[in-house]
Amino acid sequence: MRITLYGTPTSGHTHRVELLLEMLELPYTYAFTSAEARRSAAFLRLNPLGQIPVLAEGETIVCDSNAILLYLVQRHAPKSGWWPEEALAQAEAQRWFSIAAGELKNGPATARLIQQFHAPGDLATAQAIAHALFAFMDAHLVERRFLLKDTPTLADLACYSYTAHAPEGGVPLTDYPHIRAWLTRVECLPRFKPMPGLPER
Repeated sequence: MRITLYGTPTSGHTHRVELLLEMLELPYTYAFTSAEARRSAAFLRLNPLGQIPVLAEGETIVCDSNAILLYLVQRHAPKSGWWPEEALAQAEAQRWFSIAAGELKNGPATARLIQQFHAPGDLATAQAIAHALFAFMDAHLVERRFLLKDTPTLADLACYSYTAHAPEGGVPLTDYPHIRAWLTRVECLPRFKPMPGLPER
């Protein structure tokens, strides 16, 4: 069944799903979905919250980027290693999903929205959250190649996009060498696809 991904190119939430689709070599159609389109009756039938990304595969509709990542792996590549099988490793992966939906969204992603798209919010607070998160991540990555282990998992894809584009929200990565090395490792993965950049602020 053909996969359709609804999203926008500059959305980090959409981009993490694109990364996995590319790396699993799953054919898909990209359906550009503007902010106006997200308020339409047709889109709200797919996701009543009006949020992107949304993935459609036949009659199956999956909303929320992290939920989509897990669906795609369990549906198409359950033994690929992208999602761990051991209970503790799964808990650790889920922790990074929570960080992606919490500190990463409220920190660098929100700072980027404020700087680039004039979204409402407190820029200084978002930047402070970002720096606190990145200090934690940088220390975590001192002896790790990826967030969970020595091979990439969905945790890395969930956290990559808004970390890589944090400078667009006025959060430089200069002081985080281990994060920068991790970003490079993700970017060297087969079939990696970059997210379009915006001017750094």
